[in-house]
Amino acid sequence: MLRVGLTGGVASGKTVLAAMLAERGAATCDADAIVEELYEAHAPGAAAVAALFGERLLDASGAVDRGALGSVVLAEEGARRRLEAAIHPLVRARLATWFASLAGHAPAPEVAVAEAALLVETGAYRDFDRLVVVSAPLAARRERARAAGWATERFDLVAAAQLADGAREAVADYVVRNDGDTDTLAAKAAELWRLLEEDAASLASGCPLPPRRVRK
Repeated sequence: MLRVGLTGGVASGKTVLAAMLAERGAATCDADAIVEELYEAHAPGAAAVAALFGERLLDASGAVDRGALGSVVLAEEGARRRLEAAIHPLVRARLATWFASLAGHAPAPEVAVAEAALLVETGAYRDFDRLVVVSAPLAARRERARAAGWATERFDLVAAAQLADGAREAVADYVVRNDGDTDTLAAKAAELWRLLEEDAASLASGCPLPPRRVRK
């Protein structure tokens, strides 16, 4: 089974690309959904947030108030890094369990894709056989976020806390430039899927994966 990390900046289109790969047969997992579970009342992530910043960042049920947490960690880099140090190992452990569960059931999918925003920033991209980076112009990403209901100020804070596209692309096996319409992205997803299937076949046959630096 080929383990693929899928990442990109905020509003780059990685969730859309993940859905397109799922339509072609990939098993997919969204790290944001894992974080949501970790932030539920009495879950490990909620406990970590309370230990770091106090119970003022929990709601009445004991779950993390994500809006309040965002206001704290986006305003102070040190707070954001402390949060990442506490939460990202929990996410990585959950992803490892997910991959193991897929591999333990026959037939296992040929390709499994984990979508996460900070794979390069945290170094977690090294956990995967292949890294796919979705890139898009900052102005286009800002407009997509605004259309989805984001305040411009919040988008700018989140984008500033992430690496620039070039830094992610430097370690990527595949770069998908999402600077067109949905049909254009779908065509790129189809070509990416062909390459991932080739990689999965190589891995299944016991051959080492060849180096890739493919831009689409």
